[in-house]
Amino acid sequence: QVQLVESGGGLVQPGGSLRLSCAASGSIFSINAMGWYRQAPGKQRELVADITSGGSTNYADSVKGRFTISRDNAKSTVYMQMNSLKPEDTAVYYCKIGAVTYRGLMDYWGKGTPVTVSS
Repeated sequence: QVQLVESGGGLVQPGGSLRLSCAASGSIFSINAMGWYRQAPGKQRELVADITSGGSTNYADSVKGRFTISRDNAKSTVYMQMNSLKPEDTAVYYCKIGAVTYRGLMDYWGKGTPVTVSS
């Protein structure tokens, strides 16, 4: 079993910052890509950013220059620093990892952490 525990969401004013964390645990042999997705009310879930095991990153156009994804492989943790937050960043943020277990390579999702950007 693989467990993902997300933290760091909350209420912040426009222009503020938050740092999301997602720690993976369980019978994991290795982790490939790690990423953050978000889903706003009434909208589809969308990719925000992801990072490969080698450290290559990819960002949605809407967050480029404001969000930074990183990972600590020793801690099996992915982070996302979110700066200059806007009301349109309000959503539930989910982490996803591609992990190799005895079942092979599978995607695993966290339960989500809400981010609200409002004055």
